[in-house]
Amino acid sequence: MLRAIISDIHGNLEALEAVLADIDRREISEIYCLGDIIGYGPNPRECIDLVRKRCKKSLLGNHDQAALFDPEGFNAGAERAIFWTRRMLETGDASKNQDRWDFLGELPRMIREDKLLFVHGSARNPLNEYVFPEDIYNQRKMERIFGLVDQYCFQGHTHIPGVFTESMNFLSPEEVENVYPFGPEKFLVNVGSVGQPRDADNRSSYVIIDDEKVTFCRVEYDFTATAEKIYEISDLDNFLGDRLRDGR
Repeated sequence: MLRAIISDIHGNLEALEAVLADIDRREISEIYCLGDIIGYGPNPRECIDLVRKRCKKSLLGNHDQAALFDPEGFNAGAERAIFWTRRMLETGDASKNQDRWDFLGELPRMIREDKLLFVHGSARNPLNEYVFPEDIYNQRKMERIFGLVDQYCFQGHTHIPGVFTESMNFLSPEEVENVYPFGPEKFLVNVGSVGQPRDADNRSSYVIIDDEKVTFCRVEYDFTATAEKIYEISDLDNFLGDRLRDGR
């Protein structure tokens, strides 16, 4: 059975709609979201509504949690974006907003299914820990994370797609020709970001899994439209729009 795994939408409606259209084109009905539905982007309400409607299962991300409670450890721009996002979820249709808050408040931090683990950050700290490509040189960190993974882990948070192997390698999607097989060795897969890619490719990123392999997918979307919305909102830094063009 095919399953699409998306993450880090960050209030980017144009990106989310493009990815969902691509998933529909591939006739995939089961979608998992690994969190950070909101934060940074100009359409938090619409993105929450789409994820609620389309995703079979969803996780809590650190930006989702920050909107629910308070942003901790965020830079000034990210913090302002969270406070603006919170205002958007506190104004307008009260009934719909309550449904959105209820949805966010009930999201789990991890999902385990047989040999598969789904988190936002890492198996060690599902909400907040970053696992960057260069962490393959931090053997102690990676060994502790792999020790908490039964076989395969899917995560987001860094916005950089790729595969971490238990033998301490990081493989970009390009290095594996966008396909990586399930095998005996444990691995971690970062699915990349739908709404704010940071691997120098401005296309949205997500993965598809079946019984045999992981497939990395990229989808073009109208990032200019998203950026223009951001520029029109004084509480959202222009940089949040600029970075969409360069995928950074």
